[in-house]
Amino acid sequence: MQYVSTRGEAPTLKFGEVLLEGLAIDGGLYLPEKWPRVTVDDLGVSTGSKPTYKDIAVKILKPFTSDAVHDQDLELLVDRAYSSFAHSDIVPLKEIGTNTWLLELFHGPTLAFKDIALQLVGQMFDYELAKRHERITIVGATSGDTGSAAIEACKDRAALNIVILHPHNRTSEVQRRQMTTIESPNVHNIAIEGTFDDCQDLVKAMFLDEGFRAEQNLSAINSINWARVMAQIVYYWWAAIHCKNGKENIEFSVPSGNFGNIFAGYGSHLMGLDISKFIVGTNQNAVLNRFFQTGSMVATDVVPTLSPSMDIQIPSNFERLLFEIYQRNGQRVKETLEEFRRAGELRITQRELEELQQKWTSARIDDDVTLQTISEIYSLTGELVDPHTAVGIAAGKAKRSSKSIPLICLGTAQPGKFPEAVKRATGIKTKLPSHLEDLYDRSEYFSVLPNDLEMVKNHIQNAVID
Repeated sequence: MQYVSTRGEAPTLKFGEVLLEGLAIDGGLYLPEKWPRVTVDDLGVSTGSKPTYKDIAVKILKPFTSDAVHDQDLELLVDRAYSSFAHSDIVPLKEIGTNTWLLELFHGPTLAFKDIALQLVGQMFDYELAKRHERITIVGATSGDTGSAAIEACKDRAALNIVILHPHNRTSEVQRRQMTTIESPNVHNIAIEGTFDDCQDLVKAMFLDEGFRAEQNLSAINSINWARVMAQIVYYWWAAIHCKNGKENIEFSVPSGNFGNIFAGYGSHLMGLDISKFIVGTNQNAVLNRFFQTGSMVATDVVPTLSPSMDIQIPSNFERLLFEIYQRNGQRVKETLEEFRRAGELRITQRELEELQQKWTSARIDDDVTLQTISEIYSLTGELVDPHTAVGIAAGKAKRSSKSIPLICLGTAQPGKFPEAVKRATGIKTKLPSHLEDLYDRSEYFSVLPNDLEMVKNHIQNAVID
């Protein structure tokens, strides 16, 4: 398996190199040179018994990692990654309405869907670095959940340092404390005085600084890293198989901020999974909704909402979809994104939009509808959902094709991570699991810095362990 950059100018790499590179040297994102083809029969569905999540993961991941990870080692890495999950199914599927399902992705150690990928990626970093006898500095930006999941996956590891940038005062308190209360010598948290988009821009700028990148041996753990998206592809196959054996049309509704989660679903479709529609749920920061409705992406100011992980105006993983829309023309992707940065607008052709809308749709869900959805789901099912999940459920309800087609909504975070929103909607005060029940009493460790690249780089140079 070879990997190419979405901007067409970086060298073609193998999986181990892509894992450690993160962002391509031309500023692009890596994708497989050719999508592998898989059928549900390949995954063991035809045997009459449904395969486990770990079984599916090994078979889906194998073509992507075969040059870098031996088969037996892959099985071991997958087993280690998901051994800490609180549910035996890893990602249980629950029916919450007429032909409507909730895929719970939050049973990992930090209670968010990011654990699904990052617990595996942490294992893969250790595996690859041990082979190379190297040490790296991981730099990532988070709008809330990626940071804590990345830190949990990487804390106390001898072969790496991890530096996470988050927007100051723009995450929930639980999200922030899950990052900043980790007392580990290889973990460093920086609160940036700005938005998530500012944090993401700083990370990309550090990777494009060749001297700093080489000095720190930088690697990425954001969903700009292909391994993150690759690991998330698995649960789309799992959900489709456990809902309808993976052999019938199905629709997915996904709350979307940085676009990595739903692009993983599209990746499963490009591998052969029969998905008839992707529904993109956005909050008031509706840059993606505007694009899927009009074909134009225009970045505006970020508005704080009850779903802070989606308070984003420049979704970095959208570049991967643009690469596929443009028939994998990297030069056109590069020119389009340069124009977007210069003029603040990106536009595809009317023909491209019409083709896109055959498979994709979207909805903008404001805070009032988010609270209403949390309340309705609790009243109807007794289940509590977090505000991000509520956005996805509301979008799915608004945009599904038909109740005769199964709709799977992705549950992205445990409701206890957003207690204020849940209490406003239902009157119920949520509790965190026992391993986090003292979270509010723990000491925090983080630095607050302005949105200044040189200051951030200097801080990292002084903070990381040699």
